[in-house]
Amino acid sequence: MKRFVEGEDRNQVTLLPECLDDYVGEDNPVRVIDVFIDELDLTGLGFEGVAPAVTGRPAYHPAMLLKIYVYGYLNRLQSSRRLERETQRNVELMWLIGRLAPDFKTIADFRKDNGKAIRNVCREFIVLCRRLNLFSEAIVAIDGSKFKAVNNRDKNFTDNKLKKRMQQLEESIGRYLAELDRADREPTLVTEGKVSRLKEKVAAVKAHMQRLKQIGQQLREAPDGQVSLTDADARSMATSGRGTGIVGYNVQTAVDSKHHLIVAHEVTNVGHDRTQLFSMAKQARSATGMEALTVVADRGYFKGEEILDCDQAGITPLVPKPLTSNSKADGRFDKRDFVYIAEDDEYRCPAGQRAIKRFTTIEHGMTLNKYWSSACPRCPLKAQCTPSDYRRITRWEHEAVLEAMQERLDHQSDAMKLRRQTVEHPFGTLKAWMGSTHFLTKRLPRVSTEMSLHVLAYNLKRVMQIVGSGPLMQAMRA
Repeated sequence: MKRFVEGEDRNQVTLLPECLDDYVGEDNPVRVIDVFIDELDLTGLGFEGVAPAVTGRPAYHPAMLLKIYVYGYLNRLQSSRRLERETQRNVELMWLIGRLAPDFKTIADFRKDNGKAIRNVCREFIVLCRRLNLFSEAIVAIDGSKFKAVNNRDKNFTDNKLKKRMQQLEESIGRYLAELDRADREPTLVTEGKVSRLKEKVAAVKAHMQRLKQIGQQLREAPDGQVSLTDADARSMATSGRGTGIVGYNVQTAVDSKHHLIVAHEVTNVGHDRTQLFSMAKQARSATGMEALTVVADRGYFKGEEILDCDQAGITPLVPKPLTSNSKADGRFDKRDFVYIAEDDEYRCPAGQRAIKRFTTIEHGMTLNKYWSSACPRCPLKAQCTPSDYRRITRWEHEAVLEAMQERLDHQSDAMKLRRQTVEHPFGTLKAWMGSTHFLTKRLPRVSTEMSLHVLAYNLKRVMQIVGSGPLMQAMRA
């Protein structure tokens, strides 16, 4: 093999073996992991086993197991079995944990038993980012994305899915019984083996229908009308594609607009975002330490009560209103064509008439005022306005808050562009790291722990790119 770069002879004995530390560069991310975890107060964060037991077999220190997980998620190794193999062959991991080799069950149990503490570690890194002044801009973007759970779609049931499945099984039984009837009439046309297989299929389908009936009973008892057999907390959720959906979780994140760090996150099994705005905004303000915080979200977060809560808490929301007007869809005037006159508490319609306040009602806990004009029946623009006798306009008692937000949006035309380029890229990165299966664990608390490890790894990699490994380690030791 002349004219090629040649490696060392495998049987060559070195007189002076290299130190394991020589294989790990000074700016290697594994050194950042080592310093970060060594500087944590594991007892204060809630980890079990920090103080060793007096009797029994010695246990692994929680710091060692935490280092394994942070290294694993930073390098797209989430499985406890894969992490076990890496501890035995990966030089960086050998250096990090002192050549310890815990088995996969020990590694998996650590994540299962210390979920809350691991989530606290993720928050602790955000505190470090605050000390580094990485949140200098008081703007965060909030968004949610659907992540797949362990639960297969065929193992998730709703009332509609159950009815369709039962109908399919009844049709299958009908076909099998018709075949058996034909075999009884003309025994020579159907072999004995096929008759036996048909009887087995009928028995299997009947057993399956019996199991579905039991699931139907569970559905009637379920508060949200869903049952997932593999992961009981996973829920069927619609996605952006028409007629598509996944069984999984809705992950909420708040991402700062300067460095695109995930400052707050939460895993839910609610399939929509309408009730998440204020909760995520509060978490983002607490994480960044910015009192005058502006939060940007898409139309899916528009809900009057949530926007009012943000406004009353001193948080400035920017959420566009969904375009769901039936009048506009039918080619008629919609509510935006009616101008509210605050000093008179009246609306001016496109024909120049005044719609006055008629009465107040309460719907879904919201106080609503109703307005209409007496001139509607004789109005020349009535065909463009309403098919009813009068065009009624509804105004929430806190509608001024929504109007002020819309005015801010009108003056910040790039707000939605900022939201998209801030919050959607982290989701794409995380899903690429997680692979096609997304979550590996079951039940909401464990899935939340798994997501916290992904977020910690994402933020850690981002800050190392922004600050550098050396300065980051100095800040951790400070």
